[in-house]
Amino acid sequence: MAAFEYVAVDARGHEKRGVLEGDSARQVRAQLRDQALLPVSVTEVAESTARGKGGAVVRRGSLSATDLSLITRQLATLTRSGLPLEEALLAVSQQTEKARAAAIVVAVRSKVMEGRSLADGLGAFPQAFPAIYTATVAAGEQSGRLDAVLERLADYTESRQILQSKIRNAMVYPILLTVVCIVIVSLLLAYVVPVVVNVFRTGKQQLPLITRGLIWLSDGFRNWWWLILILLVAAWFGFGRWLEQPGARSRWHGLQLRMPIIGKVVRGVNAARFARTLSILTASAVPVLEALRIAGEVVANLPMRHAVLDAAVKVREGAPIARSLGASKLYPPMLIHLIASGETSGELESMLERAAANQEREMDGIVNTAVNILGPAMILLMGGVVLLIVLALLLPIFQLNQLVK
Repeated sequence: MAAFEYVAVDARGHEKRGVLEGDSARQVRAQLRDQALLPVSVTEVAESTARGKGGAVVRRGSLSATDLSLITRQLATLTRSGLPLEEALLAVSQQTEKARAAAIVVAVRSKVMEGRSLADGLGAFPQAFPAIYTATVAAGEQSGRLDAVLERLADYTESRQILQSKIRNAMVYPILLTVVCIVIVSLLLAYVVPVVVNVFRTGKQQLPLITRGLIWLSDGFRNWWWLILILLVAAWFGFGRWLEQPGARSRWHGLQLRMPIIGKVVRGVNAARFARTLSILTASAVPVLEALRIAGEVVANLPMRHAVLDAAVKVREGAPIARSLGASKLYPPMLIHLIASGETSGELESMLERAAANQEREMDGIVNTAVNILGPAMILLMGGVVLLIVLALLLPIFQLNQLVK
C-alpha cells in the first residue's frame, strides 16, 4: 500500500484535503466516493514530495526542525513502550497537526507495511529526513536497538532545534533595531529635512558644509530613491548568483571565519554541529568513515566541511581522527584535544558529547555578548546620525543669529 494526498469536494462544495492509504490512486478515488466526496486530485505522497519539474528534487517534502524534533520524540516514546513500528507510525501521523508532516509519516508507514525497513522508508524523503537520520536508524535496525537509537535521535534533533532557535531569537533584536534606524533616517531625509531646509534656501548667507551635505543627501534620496532601491535589489541578487559558484562561496565562507565576532560564531556553531552529529553516529555503531562523511555534510561552512573530508581521507589511511582534523587548524583546539582523549581512552562518544556541550555553551556566551553589545551600539549609531542631522539644521540658525547681532 502507498499513501496518497487528495483534494476533494463535498456535497456543499467545500474543499477537503487529507491523506489516505491504498494500493492505487483508483482505489483511493473509490474510497472518496464511498465517503460522498468528489475527488479533484489524488497524488502519491512520495511522488509529490520528491519530484518537481524535470525530475528535480523540490522543497515541498521538507520538515521544519521543530516538526522533525516532535515526530522523532513521539516515535521514540512509542517504540520504547513496545508498540509495533507500524502502529507507532500510525499514531504519530494521527497526533501530528500539520497535514504535510502527517502525509510524510503516513507515506513512511506505507513503505514499512510493504516490507521495507524504516531506514528505506525515511530515505524516500531526503528533504524531510537528513542523511544522519537515515544512517542512524539503519544502524539501529541492524543492531536491534532501534528504540535506543531513536531516543538519541530525539535528543539530537531537540538540541539542534534549541540551538537554531537561540541563534534566530538572538538576531531578532539587532535586525529590528537596524530596520528602525533605516526607516527613521529615511523619513528624516525624505520629509523633515526638505521642509526645514526651504527656509534657509531663501536666504543669501553661505550655508555650512554639513548643511550643504545634508541638502545634497536629501535631494538625492527624494529624487533617486527608486534607483537606490533597484541598485540594492540588483546587488542582493548579484551577490546571491556569485555565491552559487563553489569557489566564490568557499572564499566568502573563509572570509566569515576571519571576521572578529562572526568568525567565532560561525566556527562555534559548525564545530558544535559536527561534534554532536559525530557523537550520535559513533554511538549508533555507524562506521567511522561513513560517520565522518555524514558529519561533514551537516557542516555549513565550506572550508570546515572540506577539512572534515580531508580528515576522512587521512583516517582511511590509518591516521587518528584528532590529528587529521587538527591539521586544518579550523576547528577549536578544545574539540581536537577532547577527540584525541576519546580516541586514546576508547570513550570517543562521551568526549564528543562533552565537546559539543562545551561548544554550545561557548556559543551561547558569544551570541549573548554580541547581542548585548550590538543593541547599544545600534542605538548610539542612530543617535549619532540624528545628532548630525540636527546640527546641520541648527548651524544655519546660529549663523543667522550672529548676523542679526
